[in-house]
Amino acid sequence: MNSNIKNTYRELKTFLILWSTQSLSQLGSSMTAFALTLWLYEKTGSALQTALLSVCSYAPYVVMSIFAGALSDRWDKKKIMLACDTAAAGCTVLIFVLLRGNLLMPWHLYLLNAVNGLMNTVQQPAGDVAMTLIVPKEHYQRTSGMRSFSQSLITILNPVFATALFTLLGMNAVIAVDLGSFVVAFAALLFLVDVPQVDRNENEASESLLASAKTGLSFLKENGLILVLILFLAGVNLVASAFDAVLPAYILSAPGGGEMVLGLVTSMAGIATLVGSVLATGMKRPKNRIRIIYITMLVSLGFENFLLAFTRIPALWCLGQLIGWLPVPIMSANMDVILRTTIPVELQGRVYSCRNTLQFFTIPVGFFLGGFLVDKICEPLMERTVPGGMLNRLFGTGKGSGAAMVLFLLGILGIAICLVFGQILKKYHYEET
Repeated sequence: MNSNIKNTYRELKTFLILWSTQSLSQLGSSMTAFALTLWLYEKTGSALQTALLSVCSYAPYVVMSIFAGALSDRWDKKKIMLACDTAAAGCTVLIFVLLRGNLLMPWHLYLLNAVNGLMNTVQQPAGDVAMTLIVPKEHYQRTSGMRSFSQSLITILNPVFATALFTLLGMNAVIAVDLGSFVVAFAALLFLVDVPQVDRNENEASESLLASAKTGLSFLKENGLILVLILFLAGVNLVASAFDAVLPAYILSAPGGGEMVLGLVTSMAGIATLVGSVLATGMKRPKNRIRIIYITMLVSLGFENFLLAFTRIPALWCLGQLIGWLPVPIMSANMDVILRTTIPVELQGRVYSCRNTLQFFTIPVGFFLGGFLVDKICEPLMERTVPGGMLNRLFGTGKGSGAAMVLFLLGILGIAICLVFGQILKKYHYEET
């Protein structure tokens, strides 16, 4: 038993160093992002303006991802990650300087978030391929579960820590923690992590960015299962991102809500994914990974939106987050295994980048849609409703009732997406080698 543990540790040592330090840096970055959301909503009171933070982060990511994989495949993975981390840290320093000078404006945040999104566009495929290169194939599912585990901890801790620091010490303290975590992750990657190089033939090395992007798209076109799964998750992301845009407006405005409650409810999503990650890490190989992906998303989207839309009790909001997020790591682990075992490692950067464009283009759309529906349609509609009418009985009264209506609509949309793609996915079969 001890021998097996030692062998596993030896095989995963590099992964553990990279995973733990990058997760620490992600925690710091997530705290800053959460605190900036609180800061902007305090300043504007607008769901749409707050959602634009995420729109600006994801828009360059979606537009440029299709080319980023080509850069990732031809450049040194470690150098890409170091350069992108440094640029992101520079944006955080600039926010700090603007805050200290009392000069920070919403448009500054939109612009800096766009730069961060561009850096993440290049870094993510490089990081994904780096994980493939440093992890033995037999540990793919275990390490995927571990990565989901760390993401869960980040989701749990970042709203709690960010809210506490923001409330007690202000935005400067949150940024200081973010920059400290960056220094740790940067030093570990620079001095302790060795990422192997992928051999590329002469034709691949001379391939243009456009041709590289076409290579990734061609692979997806020839592998219908992967393409359908990606498009299914694009639909899921549309609903999930719209939900994320609506949630702060709903909880910060609702009776019994507020900053601390928003932090608590957001943390429940992390607790749920933490439990789901433990399950994903230890679960046996399922007979049908495709079915697992479909069923988990149906459960997730089929409960959370409705439970939050129709209740005004923080404990039930927390329960909705638990039900909605518990299946996500299980879905992610199975999707990760399908991708890594189906896509040749020398193509993964290009295919992952095409995947990012197709699967995540709905995220900025969803954030904008959620904020727009709250500010421009559903909140004004609820203000005009007759007191005591059906809509008031369903979604409440006052500010936040329109957000509740949007959550209800998102629940219907989520179930419809799952039912449609569930029928399409029945046509495909995946055999793990």
